[in-house]
Amino acid sequence: MISIIIPVLNEADNIGNLLHHINQNTLASNISEIIIVDGGSTDGTLQIISDFVASRDSDQREASYGEENKIVLNTKFQKRNFTRTDVQQSSDLSNPKTSSASQNQSKIVLVNSEKGRAKQMNFGAKHAKGSILYFLHADSFPPKDFDQLIINEVNNNNNAGCFRMQFDSKHWWLRLASWLTQFSWRACRGGDQSQFITRTLFDDIGGYDENYIIYEDNILINELYARNQFVVINKKLKTSARMYNKHGIWKVQYHFWTIYIKKMFGASAEELQAYYKKSVC
Repeated sequence: MISIIIPVLNEADNIGNLLHHINQNTLASNISEIIIVDGGSTDGTLQIISDFVASRDSDQREASYGEENKIVLNTKFQKRNFTRTDVQQSSDLSNPKTSSASQNQSKIVLVNSEKGRAKQMNFGAKHAKGSILYFLHADSFPPKDFDQLIINEVNNNNNAGCFRMQFDSKHWWLRLASWLTQFSWRACRGGDQSQFITRTLFDDIGGYDENYIIYEDNILINELYARNQFVVINKKLKTSARMYNKHGIWKVQYHFWTIYIKKMFGASAEELQAYYKKSVC
């Protein structure tokens, strides 16, 4: 079973579409839960999640009414006001007492975490029940049947890996960069391609290094390459080119290359973050 873990921070433009995409392209029997880890969103992200679950529950109830001899229990969805407190809390957004129609949908769980993608992903992993963890960015849309593709790889003793990537852009450089992600070269890896990893291997590595505010995905990937535990699934995940569109393709690419080289020559997590804040943000 797969636990899908999605770190979010002000992802109102993407999270609803992603949840719909996941439900349309997976089997609920393969998914333990979808864990959304919020780092303090203020843009309506949480309301969109609430509305998505409410709409889904409503559809399930309507389907249940049309089934003979079915009893629907606790069908009224209670909207929740997602408020942050000093104590980290988990909000289970699934309705465990809905009819058998709910078996066609994956459970959605919302948890609040300190801001920082590494912290958020580790926090989500702590709540995960699946034997396979699948870390997914909110603006990345994996291919059809991605759940079964991941399970097939794990069954073939490939305990970690990603999908090849395609940017939602026709710019020639981003198309070339997308094409290169089919190869196993470490320089072509990044968090936007998503990351699957068995729970056992993730715990053995120690999870994401929370010292890294940026480049945290690559630090984990470096550990996997060092253990010869990485495979690229030759199916395309589509991801947003929004950062390139916002800051300029060549500017972003230059600074990403610089960060990569700085890390090769031993730059610390603090140095990488300072360079990123100065050059890209």
